Amino acid sequence: MTATEIRGLLVIGLGTALVPLDASVNVAFPQIAAHFALDIPSIRFVVISYVLIFASLTLGFGRIGDLVGYRVVFLVGCFVSTCAFTLCTFAPSFGWFLAGRAMQGTGAALILSVGPAMATGLLGDLRRAEALGWYSMMMALGGVAGPVLAGALLDRFGWSSVFAFRIPVAGAALLLGFTLPQRTLPKSVARFDAAGGVLLAVTIAGLILTLDHLRGLPAGIWAVLGAASLTVATLLAFIWRQRVAVSPIIRLGVLREGDVARITIANILGNLATFAGPLLIPFYLVHFGGVSVQVGGLLLAFSPIGSVLATPVAGRLASRMSSRILAQIGIFIVAATLVGILWAANGHAIAWLVAAMFVHGIGAGLFSVAVLDILTASLPPADRGVAGSLGMVTRTIGTLTGASVLMLIFQAGGPTNTEGGFLAGFQHGFAAAAASALLAGLVLQRRSRRG
Repeated sequence: MTATEIRGLLVIGLGTALVPLDASVNVAFPQIAAHFALDIPSIRFVVISYVLIFASLTLGFGRIGDLVGYRVVFLVGCFVSTCAFTLCTFAPSFGWFLAGRAMQGTGAALILSVGPAMATGLLGDLRRAEALGWYSMMMALGGVAGPVLAGALLDRFGWSSVFAFRIPVAGAALLLGFTLPQRTLPKSVARFDAAGGVLLAVTIAGLILTLDHLRGLPAGIWAVLGAASLTVATLLAFIWRQRVAVSPIIRLGVLREGDVARITIANILGNLATFAGPLLIPFYLVHFGGVSVQVGGLLLAFSPIGSVLATPVAGRLASRMSSRILAQIGIFIVAATLVGILWAANGHAIAWLVAAMFVHGIGAGLFSVAVLDILTASLPPADRGVAGSLGMVTRTIGTLTGASVLMLIFQAGGPTNTEGGFLAGFQHGFAAAAASALLAGLVLQRRSRRG
């Protein structure tokens, strides 16, 4: 790569890392709850206020990036993120703090909606897979650094430090972002479909609320049905709107071709599977690992470290082989390591469990880069913002589905405060995740026209 390309990728990576660095907030949950005098159930609003806004807006912002230019959207995202981190750091009340989290979700949606398109535009279409590999590596690095930095900051500076340290990072990304090349836009009369954008945002928000309410079953059945009904109604309205809109957000004809629809389903199933480790292994380490919380956090980092190492390699491999086959290899590695984690957990073999987590991260890294490459190749160059943001949104939906469904399966295994009940739930959860990974691989089996 040339020096200009390296500098550009580093700037894009600096802004992109703001999003996965949010993993540091999870470590700060106890201190945040204590500071605002929250009960444990209320902590979920810290997550929902961020994820709900982020997921519901990303795809619409991707379309805006296609129309007005990716650098503009990226710069606005860095500015909004700087303001959001500042508000969260100095929030005088929990209400203001949640407003900052919602603003943070908006900034994250702006940045991630155009990140993949900016990276591929920087290196050119012939090196698309390589660009996506480096981009995914920078995201994975943020996921590794977040919890590690949180552990160092919280003891010395308190909960607000997990937001404060990102203020200068976001500011630097904003200033350096002006050095990024601006894409030359073809002359077009296309306009953003605002009505479609609103319907899409409400649909995704309704889906997220449905997934969140699943945790309250069976008592919360009416909340689930209400949120699901809203989701279906707005989805149907969105489909109708895209059929009649002059400049739709998503061209439904592309979905009907099968490639994009199938890959998005595989992405959801795959990310549901990959989230089993981060969701359930922390509980296992506390119950049976015999390690401190700090050591447990370091052990959990082995999976994202595997992804950091795998993603740039995946970018090179995807340039030389079918991305569909690479995605299958990655997700089948994930399925095998989920079974390996089950075996290691049953024998309380922590060393083998950590090794399986590392290989799990490698598989997840291969899968994520390959899927993003297929989506990018399946849509026209003028829709690269939509392609990249579609990959990010379906990844988030898969993770949230995993958080709800796998936790329900885990709790259905029996009383989790007993060894037998805990291990039964743990086994059922990982078995379901492995099945989801295998299903994702089967969904990918039919050969894509472009992948």
